[in-house]
Amino acid sequence: MACSSYGGVQEVPGSYGLPIIGAIADRYDYFVKKGVEPFFRKRMEKYKSTVFRVNMPPGPPISRDPRVIILLDAKSFPILFDMSKVDKTNAFTGVYTPSTKFTGGYRVLSYLDPSEQNHSKLKNFCFYVLKTNATKWFPEFKRATGELWAKLDRQFAQSGKAEFNSENLQMCFNFLCRSVLNRDPAEPGYASLGTQGPSYVFKWIGLQLAPIASTGVLPKMLEEITIHALPLPFLLVRGDYKKVYDFFWTYGRHLLEVAEHQFDLSKEEACHNLVFTICFNTFGGMFIFFPSLIQRIATAGKQLHADLVEEIRGGIKKHGGLDIRALESMALLRSTVYEALRIDPPVPFQYGHAKEDLEVESHDGRYAVRKGEMLGGYQPFATRDPRVFHYPDDFLPRRFMGEEGEKLLKYVLWSNGPETEQTTVHNKQCAGKHFVVMISRLLVAHLFVHYDSFEIDPSTTTKVVFTSLQKATSLFPFSQLNVGA
Repeated sequence: MACSSYGGVQEVPGSYGLPIIGAIADRYDYFVKKGVEPFFRKRMEKYKSTVFRVNMPPGPPISRDPRVIILLDAKSFPILFDMSKVDKTNAFTGVYTPSTKFTGGYRVLSYLDPSEQNHSKLKNFCFYVLKTNATKWFPEFKRATGELWAKLDRQFAQSGKAEFNSENLQMCFNFLCRSVLNRDPAEPGYASLGTQGPSYVFKWIGLQLAPIASTGVLPKMLEEITIHALPLPFLLVRGDYKKVYDFFWTYGRHLLEVAEHQFDLSKEEACHNLVFTICFNTFGGMFIFFPSLIQRIATAGKQLHADLVEEIRGGIKKHGGLDIRALESMALLRSTVYEALRIDPPVPFQYGHAKEDLEVESHDGRYAVRKGEMLGGYQPFATRDPRVFHYPDDFLPRRFMGEEGEKLLKYVLWSNGPETEQTTVHNKQCAGKHFVVMISRLLVAHLFVHYDSFEIDPSTTTKVVFTSLQKATSLFPFSQLNVGA
């Protein structure tokens, strides 16, 4: 499409190319030839714009329509959060939507627009689950991370190395099941998952996202002609999903009763949504973000480690335990987590259809968008916008400290909305926004209670492998301190 302007408003630059062929060519560039960030950067340079037209994966034959107007700066991106301008119906995974067979035949909360009746019911149910389990978050997280450190210590004692990612999966899953369902997933008994719960969930998530993601394992061209070409059938994980669903159905009955009587939801729909919220959204976010957070802190160096040790242990001593008051006193820890969320947001894409003819404004221009066109944004470009952040690609742990740092929080968008705004039933901001930030801060706090410092293998980019773990040298008995909300 040619770029023209009228009344100061320009046509969006870029072209979708020939039907089908253009989409396949863009998908090849995205997955095989260039990779995600170079794919966007090359087009940004070509069109001299952070707003342009492009076909987004997976393309034919499984996309509804691959044509998207992509937004890549901090000024244009927030229109995706404006519910008066965009419709989020089935936009959670962009131009492709997995079969509802993966969620019991129901369209779960993530795929609903706030205008839909069930959206309010289901999001209020999420708020209830978070609130009713609030007293468990701190003690159960201490328990789960304590098990994690013990496993890492044993690995390290045996081989001089310890792999974080796989142990993190089990830690996160145990923590969430114990907190929300009052049940250890490995405890023997009816519907027990043993230690296979994370594996079941991982496969279930993976099949849903396969057409729009890279495995990092298969050769790129093999991925193109297999998992990117056709949706993978639910049949491949039906047995695994049933085991997870049965576990939630059995031990989440107290929550499902509330869903039915207080929020007018069927127990079946509530259970499928509970599985999705806990396993896809929360567990999925934790197993993506926690390794990234550890990696960023590891590479930031020993001075940051020493400063975090001083702040965390000092805050614990002052408040007599690791509770919410102690956590709120740790300004460097808070800023460090926000900086990790800024630079490596766990969900990089957002989408929405224009509800009406509208204008999208970037730093350099205003662009006409027609009703029904899909808008999409790649968040790491928006949250690394050089017109907003100094040294945008650098991890600066103190970036959000002080008065000036607080002003920048409105540009932290990981939760599907600015960090300075609140999640409500009327928007699509993450229901567990505050929970995720709190748990991420708790992870780092417990890490530096147990260790003084650590190093990781810099040659391993797909997982975190500790090559040095320096146990805490402080004589203060942290293990005896109270932990509570």
